[in-house]
Amino acid sequence: MANTKIPFIRRPVAHREEAPILEASHLSVRYNGRAALEDVSFRLVGGERIAVVGPNGAGKSTLFKVIAGVLNPSTGEVSVAGHFPGSHICIAYLPQRSQVDWTFPVTVADVVMMGRTGRVGLLRRPGRADWEYVRQCLAVVGMSNLADQQIAELSGGQQQRMFIARALAQEAELMLMDEPLAGLDIPAQEDIFRILDELQPRGVTVMVATHDLNLASEQFDRVMLLNNRLLGIGHPDDVFTPERLLQAYGSHLRLVQTDDGVMVLSDTCCGGDE
Repeated sequence: MANTKIPFIRRPVAHREEAPILEASHLSVRYNGRAALEDVSFRLVGGERIAVVGPNGAGKSTLFKVIAGVLNPSTGEVSVAGHFPGSHICIAYLPQRSQVDWTFPVTVADVVMMGRTGRVGLLRRPGRADWEYVRQCLAVVGMSNLADQQIAELSGGQQQRMFIARALAQEAELMLMDEPLAGLDIPAQEDIFRILDELQPRGVTVMVATHDLNLASEQFDRVMLLNNRLLGIGHPDDVFTPERLLQAYGSHLRLVQTDDGVMVLSDTCCGGDE
């Protein structure tokens, strides 16, 4: 996979350098009287990679939509580099693959170019430099040879790599990935993490929603345990305690004591969040 260097151009919204890349303060979201999120507060620093873990219906997708600015909180607020999410184009939201119409007749390069819309403008056609930028982004994710492929012909892993390329084309500095590893085999998952490893030196902050507790422990320095409320955030060993896991998963969780420690078994399926 090419280690292509992509320079970031000036941001349309000036970030406050002293502000964290992401801060949520007493965030709550209610649907028809039901709390999807309740009094959630946390902050992230630039270049961080954090896993958001919790059972179905825990509020992971809701949290991502609020951060992306596509859903307003009932109370509380979200700040991205010191500003409200709606004022930024540096936030990339990668939805669950099940929410995408894969029969839509567009190519991989077309989808990646969609990431340039905020930079190019809705009333302007992308120029030669924009298409060159798209080619560079596809090279980063190892998909240069698939630029003209119809998206319906991609594997699950290729679909996720295409979305990451679109986020690169957008020059995203905060990437929200909603269950990107669901249904992927081990080699495809490893490809995704190799790309995420390349993003960290660029200062890109990545939040990944996942059901896989073991993967969250192995691949992330910090994790967030969520079940409508924030149950813990920090190093996996500090957050994934038996007490907190039982609080998050309840009867869906089994803790088995082994010579190597506590093994976590969950019967939570890997479907959508909300």
